[in-house]
Amino acid sequence: MTDLELVTAADVRLMQSLAQRVTATRPELINADASYGELAWIWGKGHTAQGAHWPRKLWFAGGAGADVGEADADGGEPVAWAWAQLPRQVKLSDGSVKDITGAYLAYQIHPGHAGLVDEVIAWYDRVAAGLERTVLPSADDTYALERWAAHGYLTDPSEVGDHGSWTQLNERDLTDLEEPVLADGFRFLTADEAGPEAAVRAHVDAWHTSAYSVEAYESVRATAGYRGDLHLLVRAPDGTMACSAIMWLDEVNRTAEFEPVGTHPAYRRRGLARALLLQGMHLARAAGATHMTVACLGAPGYPAARGLYSSLGFRPFTRDTPLIKPATAPDVTPEAARDPGPAR
Repeated sequence: MTDLELVTAADVRLMQSLAQRVTATRPELINADASYGELAWIWGKGHTAQGAHWPRKLWFAGGAGADVGEADADGGEPVAWAWAQLPRQVKLSDGSVKDITGAYLAYQIHPGHAGLVDEVIAWYDRVAAGLERTVLPSADDTYALERWAAHGYLTDPSEVGDHGSWTQLNERDLTDLEEPVLADGFRFLTADEAGPEAAVRAHVDAWHTSAYSVEAYESVRATAGYRGDLHLLVRAPDGTMACSAIMWLDEVNRTAEFEPVGTHPAYRRRGLARALLLQGMHLARAAGATHMTVACLGAPGYPAARGLYSSLGFRPFTRDTPLIKPATAPDVTPEAARDPGPAR
């Protein structure tokens, strides 16, 4: 296997299986972009346009990196993965093009194989050599944070202030749910009922610089875990899709995740998102979930979503830690970053 094997749909399913196993034992260690639903969402909406810039590596029980085919033959379970997002151009819905010049790493490691973090870091440093590199480990993973620091990764100074883009994960159980209340003329629809064009329009209207498209949505629909009956929209009296959210149900752990959630700018502050989320939680519970999560920006300068989720009974659970390694920083040799072994 080379360092530039690209992420495939089969890889994402393996990554999701690891997310389920980590969620079952140490849910606070799920990294940003590594949850069951987030993996499907990121892959589905972006792989057609950006997948050529997404190298990956997988580690399986037994210790060595392996291709998916080799893993299937051996029956091994994934215990770690790394997914790099390298420089690329992204065409946005307003016609503009965004140049991404640095590298970002999504990754996950099973807590029983914590020592693999040094292999993950070494792989990332190879495939993103000479680039500014960022990564978002869980703030609860103290061992991983120590290892990233040993390899020259430091807290990203641009993320420290009121408008940092780090996220916090929020959770609640699905008992004692309020009933949703919609204003007259507004109506709940599932994506199955509304259709692809409406589902995409709802997202693009809420996130005006999104690169989302009908083609991307069709890829999202094809991912493991997507259900059109758990993709909820609110239609306004004039036919506008005022807000929407996808719920990703992890049947193994009986937990569901909102990702993404968005409201049309003209329909904000009317209680529609609150009603949407309540209805979504009722649907998730009816589908078998007992627990719900949702992520939001955690910095002080972004109180709106945090306040909404808090008012609905969500409480902060964990957060990510933005780390950066400048393009000019020398890579640390394996000897200099020698690992004393994972903490027990």
